[in-house]
Amino acid sequence: MKRLFGTDGIRGVANLDLTSDLVVLVGRAAGAVVASSSGTVVVGRDTRTSGPMLEAALVAGLTSAGVDVALAGIIPTPAVAFLTVDEGARGGAVISASHNPVDDNGIKFFSAQGTKLERDLEEEIEERVADPEGGDVVSGTVETLDDAADRYVAHALGAISSELRGLRVVLDCAYGSAHSVAPRAFREAGADVVAINAEPDGTRINVDCGSTSMGPLAARVIKEGADLGIAFDGDADRALAVDGEGRPIDGDRILALSALGMHEAGELKNELVVATVMANLGFVRALESHGIEVVTVPVGDRFVAEAMGIHGAVLGGEQSGHLIYGMHSTTGDGLVTALKLAEVVASSDTTLAELAATFEPYPQVLLNVPVRDRDALQSAEALWKEIRAAEERLGDEGRVLVRASGTEPVVRVMVEARDGEIAEETARELAAAVARYLG
Repeated sequence: MKRLFGTDGIRGVANLDLTSDLVVLVGRAAGAVVASSSGTVVVGRDTRTSGPMLEAALVAGLTSAGVDVALAGIIPTPAVAFLTVDEGARGGAVISASHNPVDDNGIKFFSAQGTKLERDLEEEIEERVADPEGGDVVSGTVETLDDAADRYVAHALGAISSELRGLRVVLDCAYGSAHSVAPRAFREAGADVVAINAEPDGTRINVDCGSTSMGPLAARVIKEGADLGIAFDGDADRALAVDGEGRPIDGDRILALSALGMHEAGELKNELVVATVMANLGFVRALESHGIEVVTVPVGDRFVAEAMGIHGAVLGGEQSGHLIYGMHSTTGDGLVTALKLAEVVASSDTTLAELAATFEPYPQVLLNVPVRDRDALQSAEALWKEIRAAEERLGDEGRVLVRASGTEPVVRVMVEARDGEIAEETARELAAAVARYLG
């Protein structure tokens, strides 16, 4: 059986890769593995049109394993993580494909502690799906958490200690799961809010909007004379920003701004931050110059969360905007990230552009190369020989990262160098090599 789980749950084209029949089996297996066939699992989803179908299938599978289900409705992924802990549930599940195209969907599972499942548990679910077993006739119950959004908004607002009065902000909700909770939370915090793409439209989720397409947000921020703009993705587990002039503020800058602020306030436990291998070298060297250690891990907020636990860190995140504020969240939380960033701006006498100028980034080029089999990358020795040669040419003036996507049939080629032209040339050479060997 083909591997089900990637770096962030199960994903595929709804009704093609991710069928109702498969999701019933996944639900039954997850009920046994995550909840030991008893207790409650919290289930939420984003706005995709395939969501209700797959939700019904997942609930059928879970309840057939004897598990009770608490339906949270359309709600951000981090809300399900929070509610799982708040409910004292055995686990949580989110039906979403995050930033992926409209036709895709997926399933993410959380432990009772609100963290992504460990790999061995995912493997056990896969094994049970591949070889399903019968059992006694049992059925769990299904209830609706009518106050799910209220509780999550209150939780997110608890991450900030001051109001956002006087702040004008544009929120791009990507027609996804942040469409209601994000504008509400910012308004309750006192901000002047302009919400765009804030309808629950599963046919337009992530389409030319949100964190994957920030041009419309930048234009609206300039038009409105706003202090900043925030872009969520479909399931709102991440957030990116633009300053008052529409210039992008990526996760590295948000993470650096937060780290330095917490460092100055004496709140950065163990004086370290967890980031991924995608973090810009300029970011790493800037924090190190302030005595802050940067621990790097593979891409994925699950790896960030795991490393934070190991190293006793209270802050970690990704360039893509998945940030974890360990005092408030167990996983990447776009709304908490957005509120924390807005609080910094609201309490400062300067602009976001000036605040975010914490480091000079190395020019970074990222190319996605479609491949037949992304798993073939690991054994492509001839390709790795060319990659190592490129790394030797760059030396200490840059770096190369070539990795298979965990959610799409592509290999990602990233090159950083002090000289932007060298970064561009090297990235294109390596992308051509990937296409030649794996395309």
